[in-house]
Formats: sequence, structure tokens, C-alpha cells
Amino acid sequence: MDRGLYVAMTGAKQIMRAQAVNNHNIANVDTTGFRADDVEFTSDPIYGPGYASRVNAVVADAGVDFSGGVLQTTGRSLDVAVNGPGFIAVQAPDGSEAYTRAGDLRVTAAGEVTTATGLPVVSESGPLSIPPSTQVSIGSDGTVSVVPLGLSPAAQSQVDRIKLVNPPTSDLVKGADGLFHLRSGGKAKTDESVTLASGVLEGSNVNAAESLVNMIELQRLYELQIKSINSSDKNEQSAEHLMLLQ
Repeated sequence: MDRGLYVAMTGAKQIMRAQAVNNHNIANVDTTGFRADDVEFTSDPIYGPGYASRVNAVVADAGVDFSGGVLQTTGRSLDVAVNGPGFIAVQAPDGSEAYTRAGDLRVTAAGEVTTATGLPVVSESGPLSIPPSTQVSIGSDGTVSVVPLGLSPAAQSQVDRIKLVNPPTSDLVKGADGLFHLRSGGKAKTDESVTLASGVLEGSNVNAAESLVNMIELQRLYELQIKSINSSDKNEQSAEHLMLLQ
């Protein structure tokens, strides 16, 4: 059997993996604070007897694109965007500390400050909560101030401060839930240099046009691999036919 068939099969399988990542990026083109995933093809030589005439193309995780997304002004006091590098600390579903760029915050009926997906926003002391209030504002340093229910605006007071961090991106790993965690586990230190812009949201950094072009290119590469598989199969059948004629 011509082992070139397996090379084409591997290529088709790896292209499908790359297409899945690309499609996931496209699906999150409107997700607040989303960071696109990157992939790259690497050459994996096939070792064994004979000449090294065939090489598998293998998809490798190229990490995450940490470039900034487009900022959109909303005017909503609980919408915040991180200025430049940095992240907002939240509590992941498993209870660990995680990091996100999604600043579309909410206040639950119990006074808990969460992201739009329900993840608790944390301060240095734990999940952030506020008392019943008529007005909530978030300062550039993450300080949360409120006007308690029944009091005048002059009674505004600070209740807590959102934890803002800026660990090296090389120390971060992106989970299946889109949140970032430290590779070594644990918690990142608060970075006083990270600031927030209030009344603004950061959009996804996915380039929709580029992703659509990638989708078409990957589809054509997949079709090329399928044609190669068919050619290998036809060559195999022709070889068998010639052997039977002898």
C-alpha cells in the first residue's frame, strides 16, 4: 500500500482541527473581550525504513492573540474596559481565580457584582458585593463606589475595589470556558498600573474578514487532501490490476 495515503489522511484531519479553531473564533466575533485562538502547521517527519520522503503536516497550538479589541462607548456605569494590557479578576466555576477582559458587569439581587455570564468579580478579599444602592460607579483604579439606598448622592462612599492584574501573557493559559488562568496555578498579584475606562466595552479582537478568508483557504486545502487520497487509491487499484495481468 502506498503510504502517501496516510499522509493525505493526516493532512485532512489536521485541517479539520484548524477549521474548528477558526470557526470558534468566527462564532465569538461579537463576544465582549474575546481573545482569538491561533494555530500553526508544523512539519512532522515520518521515521522508519527507507528514505525520509514524506512529512506529516500537524496543527500545533500557537497560543492566543492578546491584541486589543475595538472599544465601544455604552455610557452604562457598570460597563468597563481595561486600558491597555491587563485583566479583571473573577471567580471561575471551580472556585479558582481566573482572568477576563469582559467588563460588562452586573449586580445581582443579592448585591453580588458579576460578569454578564454570572461569574463573581473579585477583590483582594474575595467575591465583591455591594449594599442596596441607588447608584453604582467604578473608578479608573477599579474602586467601586455606591450611593446607599435612601440617601442623597452626597453620601456616596467606596465599598471595595476590583482586583486588576497584568501577569506576563506567557504565564497564562486559556481554558475551554474562555477564561485565563496562570499556568502554574495560584493567583496573580494586583497591578496598580492597570486602569479601567468606565462606560466603555471592549469587543472581540477577531478579524471577521481575515477569519472568513482563512475558512475558505482551509476548505480548499481540505479538498486538496481528499483529492490526494482519491489519487492514492486509484494508483493502488491500477498497481493491483497490472500485477494481475502478469
